[in-house]
Amino acid sequence: MDSRRQPQDVVPRLLRVAAALSWRFLVVVAALYVVGTVTGYLAGIVVPVAIALLLAALLVPGVDDLAGRGVPRGLAAALVLIGGLVILGGVLTFVVVTFVNGVPGLVTQLSQSVETASDWLTNGPLHLSDNQIRDASAKFVATLTENQSDITSGALTTAATVGEILTQMLLVLFTLIFFLYDGARIWQFLIRAVPNRVRTRVDVAGRRGLAALVSYVRATAAVAVVDAVGIGIGLAALGVPLAIPLAALVFLGAFIPIIGAVVAGSIAILIALVANGVVAGLVVAGIVIAVMQLESHVLQPLLLGRAVKLHPLAVVLAIAGGLLTGGIAGALLSVPLLAVLNSGIRSLLSEADEHVDPADVHASEPEESAPDEPGLDVEKGPVG
Repeated sequence: MDSRRQPQDVVPRLLRVAAALSWRFLVVVAALYVVGTVTGYLAGIVVPVAIALLLAALLVPGVDDLAGRGVPRGLAAALVLIGGLVILGGVLTFVVVTFVNGVPGLVTQLSQSVETASDWLTNGPLHLSDNQIRDASAKFVATLTENQSDITSGALTTAATVGEILTQMLLVLFTLIFFLYDGARIWQFLIRAVPNRVRTRVDVAGRRGLAALVSYVRATAAVAVVDAVGIGIGLAALGVPLAIPLAALVFLGAFIPIIGAVVAGSIAILIALVANGVVAGLVVAGIVIAVMQLESHVLQPLLLGRAVKLHPLAVVLAIAGGLLTGGIAGALLSVPLLAVLNSGIRSLLSEADEHVDPADVHASEPEESAPDEPGLDVEKGPVG
């Protein structure tokens, strides 16, 4: 063997390439792990700020419009924020009052359904005896009694988290105020950490990402309204109790693509099944399926369009990953994050954005969320 041969001459090239890729992959995984750990530790701050950013994406076009009409930006931000809070408070109050007023009727219908079910179990094909039904009820009550301490401690834990929730809501409100009023200067401060030679490209990519977020939130809100109205009308027409609160639940669930609306619709089907019988439950199931099909094949492609093109598989995997790592908050924020990253990375890879002036990219215009380069668009349909 020639002693003058170098190690790279002895080690096969395939093995050297695999080793180089492996250690780089391990470094990336370690970095992501550190970022994830820090984010999880600071979830009480990260989640409220992320929610504030979503709300800012929904409200900032209104602030920009008022500011463009000559209204001072501070006053414009205050007007839009107060208007949004008034609308949100009014809707929540209406939903809560309706829910409280509808609970007695639901209890009555539930009692009737239980009696009907008991009669079916006794006189139906199962031919269960009254003693078997009473034994099953006794076991259920005994299980609740045995686990009463756990249920009580869970309620106390929930009560203890109320203070944390209120604190985080205040943080969301405080952060949202500054995002609406001073978002542009906050962004300019953040990109100072980027080297001068690539600062303009990063600035453009960031604005593209924000435009994608604005488009995503707008379109998702519009789709959520259509889902809630369609399912709500169907529930009200069938006389299902708590139709309005259930419609509000569908609206909130629609902000988690694919999964949220299905879960909310399933709850509506369950209540219709319990309160109004099998036929009503099947009809509600048909309404929910029809609305979901309308959302997937008409509303999402029409409203999201070119601005936020994400493959359905990417959406499902993002929601699953967010749900596993961050629970409901992770599922809620995963797809917007994916949309922002998708738009920003496309901008950084686009030759069309190399000479774009950041001032020419307006985040409140959905068409600004992608560079003028059709070759970078994915071929499959948008979210949902």
